[in-house]
Amino acid sequence: MTKVLLIDDDTELSALLAEYLSEEGFEVETARDGRAGAERAVSGEFAIVVLDIMMPGLSGTDALRRIRRTSQIPVIMLTARGDSADRITGLDLGADDYVPKPCTPGELAARLRAVLRRVTAPASEPSPAMIEAGELRLWLAARRAEWQGQRLDLTGMEFNILEVLARHAGQLVGRDDLSQAVFGRPLGPFDRRVDVHISSIRQKLGMTDSGTSRIQTVRGQGYQLVKD
Repeated sequence: MTKVLLIDDDTELSALLAEYLSEEGFEVETARDGRAGAERAVSGEFAIVVLDIMMPGLSGTDALRRIRRTSQIPVIMLTARGDSADRITGLDLGADDYVPKPCTPGELAARLRAVLRRVTAPASEPSPAMIEAGELRLWLAARRAEWQGQRLDLTGMEFNILEVLARHAGQLVGRDDLSQAVFGRPLGPFDRRVDVHISSIRQKLGMTDSGTSRIQTVRGQGYQLVKD
């Protein structure tokens, strides 16, 4: 059974979600606070984490920061409905997806399966061990990135997005195509997930000699990684 760590101080909701997920074939362990949850998340015992943002003591955001120091385990954030700031912060820190609360157990189960498919699916065709695009190098198995010979400190989602752009360096990649490739579904009308990650990647790559971004925006369409 796929082991899920559910970190949420809402005992009633946690019990409801755990019962439903168990019936769906998941093995669920719950943690009641961010500190204990972050410690369990990096134990290597779990396939995925569901992490609530609003918790007393160590918040879900801070717990995610601790997790990402040592682990790239998939994390789905539970956020207040309509609170885009929480979603943007979580995604920027390396969350893999988010589900607004209150959520139905069925929606959460579907999101869990979707994220797990993305991180475990075999490549449909042979993949190179390394991708080069100008001075950018990506080692796929090690999930290591270098720019101009210097290590890039990327989150898991940032690496995934940069990999897609690098595979199509010099070509336009649509926002929906990026979202489909990385998150497994197209963007909603007000969904800024891709834009948030792109902004962070841009800062880490720096500017070209002419002072322009190495990831160009084609307004209303998508992004293009500049090769040289």
